[in-house]
Amino acid sequence: MDRHEFFKTPIWMENKPEFVKSLNKASDKFIKEAKKRNKDHIKKYGDFGTSYHSPPITLDNDFLDLRSYVGQKSWDFLDWCGFDMSKYQTMFHEMWVQEFAKKGGGHHSAHIHWNQHVSGFYFLKASDRTSMPVFHEPRTGARATKLLTKSKDLSHGSELVHIKVQPGTLIIFPGYLEHEFSVDHGKDPFRFIHWNIQAVPKMMAKNA
Repeated sequence: MDRHEFFKTPIWMENKPEFVKSLNKASDKFIKEAKKRNKDHIKKYGDFGTSYHSPPITLDNDFLDLRSYVGQKSWDFLDWCGFDMSKYQTMFHEMWVQEFAKKGGGHHSAHIHWNQHVSGFYFLKASDRTSMPVFHEPRTGARATKLLTKSKDLSHGSELVHIKVQPGTLIIFPGYLEHEFSVDHGKDPFRFIHWNIQAVPKMMAKNA
């Protein structure tokens, strides 16, 4: 019998360490400010479970090289998926950096970002002992009819994919793919940049 695979979900991953040093330095000011904004809470309760979140960094020139790189990669990703990118222009909708609490407990529950076509992560601080991204089966029909799998190894029946990351790991994935971050235990620093990109019809982009 011929075997075919349709409706697969692509995830692109790459080790790109050359941005780590400069972007950690560029991110320090934002993480420091985020901690200042939370200083009363930290003083009263400690920082357990906190995620220090920057304001938008899309227009910050310190992140220009990363934006240029992942912006092109995201266009390539959509083109590779088979979309007619001659009719669209990719635009950053948002980009930010965040760091999980030193005392541990940092995490993000499962979610997607509304009306985005490509999402991505770039990891600045991570190890085998930190949090990691977790991706969920995106097909609602498959989730509704889930069967038990034979093993914990990844297969077509897997519902979750955990990806271990290190500084310099770059991940690009479809905007529809539900994702979360596992609970961090505070054993090593964990910091990453997250972004979302829209593919806008070129006619709309010209009139914006």
